[in-house]
Amino acid sequence: MKKVIFLSLMVAATLCSQAQPPKGPANVGSTYGAAITSEGAVDIATIPEQLSATDSVTTKVRAKVLDVCPKKGCWMKLQVNDSTTAFVKMKDYGFFVPLETIGKTVILDGQAKVKTTSVAELRHYAEDAKKSKAEIAAITKPEKEIRFLANGILIVE
Repeated sequence: MKKVIFLSLMVAATLCSQAQPPKGPANVGSTYGAAITSEGAVDIATIPEQLSATDSVTTKVRAKVLDVCPKKGCWMKLQVNDSTTAFVKMKDYGFFVPLETIGKTVILDGQAKVKTTSVAELRHYAEDAKKSKAEIAAITKPEKEIRFLANGILIVE
């Protein structure tokens, strides 16, 4: 019995280590994570001002997806304005988004805050994004960025 349990755990661990982003298109109306609607969503460009007055804000935003983790779909980058992006992680690492989400407009429900991201973490994300060794080595200082912890994501355009 112990051998069967051990073998089952090993198979599950192997499958998890080979994780990839969900396959298929990111069609309008597709949801990932908690089911959400677009009702009450604000433009993501309003978030920097909101975060200047408080540490974090629970909100629903509308934004364009610039990038998705090519390994698992476990993070996204959103366009905030011409000079700012926001980094999104999924709540409890509980869901992922397909690569086809890049270029789509989404509604994201979650918590936003400003975080200083360490060099090690920035390099890790650069490796996930398959950046060159030179690009990764060029990361030498922490960055202050807008972070979202997403409960749910809805594709709207």
